Amino acid sequence: MSDTTITSLFLGFLEGLTEFLPVSSTGHLLLAGHFLGFESAGKTFEVVIQLGAILAILGVYAGKLIAVFRAAPHDPAARHFILSVLVAFFPAVIIGVLAHDFIKSVLFETPKLIAVMLILGGVILLIVDRLPQKPRHDDAMRFSIPMALAIGLVQCLAMIPGVSRSGSTIVGALFMGASKRAAAEFSFFLSMPTMAAAFTYDLYKNRDVLDTSAMGEIALGFAAATITAVIVVRTVLNYISRHGFALFGWWRIIVGSLALAALYAGF
Repeated sequence: MSDTTITSLFLGFLEGLTEFLPVSSTGHLLLAGHFLGFESAGKTFEVVIQLGAILAILGVYAGKLIAVFRAAPHDPAARHFILSVLVAFFPAVIIGVLAHDFIKSVLFETPKLIAVMLILGGVILLIVDRLPQKPRHDDAMRFSIPMALAIGLVQCLAMIPGVSRSGSTIVGALFMGASKRAAAEFSFFLSMPTMAAAFTYDLYKNRDVLDTSAMGEIALGFAAATITAVIVVRTVLNYISRHGFALFGWWRIIVGSLALAALYAGF
């Protein structure tokens, strides 16, 4: 097995493992790519394997999504849920389009910033996990529209690599009274339009420099990301409900600290 094949499998596994955890998949991929010396032309590899994570969560939630859209014409609760997700998604569309080039060309190319954001996000998760919680919202499908909008605004912080899309939305929901499980589940639902839009827009922006010459490595990374993401999505809600976010907080702090130490050591 070649080094390129091993790297492709590892990065695909890393994407699937971290995409739906509050640890920043983008931060992990960018740091791993930096230290492994991996960079695909036009970020083709990184863009395509994200589709694997999107398909994973669509597959896991397919039954629930079909039921919601079938019920929407005659069920106000179903229409409310669809609207709440779209409202939460809207801020990311505006800021993502306006700031796309700056995010990709500046923030994504600053490994020290990513490492610092991982550490800060870890500290925040540990603090939030220890706060006394009295949930007022236990059903992710019944969040109010103002609450959904606030979560969507907080999600925009994740455009800074290392912050974490799922981490920011979960913390935002928790501060607005959601239970840990409901916060994580709404984050999953919100990830679908957000990730699909980001994937499509990245593909469009990089259409002239996409490199499909390494389709074998891309396919391996895609498969690894899809399979791993399915396993994570099926297990993480129960874990968070029982154990909270401390594990992910320490995970972020350790990874960010090691990365920062390596960067200052000249690696």
